Amino acid sequence: MYRNIEDFINDWKTESEATLSIFRLITEERRNEKIHKQVRSLDRLAWHLTQTLTEMGCAAGLFGKDELHDRPSPSSITELAEVYQSYSTLIARAVKLKWTDSSLGETLPMYGEEWEKGKVLRVIIAHQTHHRGQMTVIMRLLGLPVPGLYGPSAEEWANMGLPAME
Repeated sequence: MYRNIEDFINDWKTESEATLSIFRLITEERRNEKIHKQVRSLDRLAWHLTQTLTEMGCAAGLFGKDELHDRPSPSSITELAEVYQSYSTLIARAVKLKWTDSSLGETLPMYGEEWEKGKVLRVIIAHQTHHRGQMTVIMRLLGLPVPGLYGPSAEEWANMGLPAME
């Protein structure tokens, strides 16, 4: 749980850039491909991450309206990444403007529970991390390159002239 807004903002910058690095490697040809009937496509997961910014932001009082709720996924992965980047910036700005370090311990009704505002921020990041993990596995199965998020990917090891860890 976050107790300091600046710590969240610093983490959010890193984590949202990691999310964008995944989005940028998704091709138009593969974005809607499903690897299994019970596994979302890369496009669906990317749009879900984007929509969650306004959905959770609205539920937490950071946004007045959930502007992405009923919108379909944009027509290109590039446009989807632009929408994500825009709302990523907006949620960080809203946190800085509407919440304070001392308010992070205050509770809000979230999904039938009471969450501290600091928990809301942690869950926003954890939710992205969870789905990015799914996306990288799907990308591997579809033959797409994968970015190194918390260490080098196989492609990045190769670019360094080193063998990938097994």
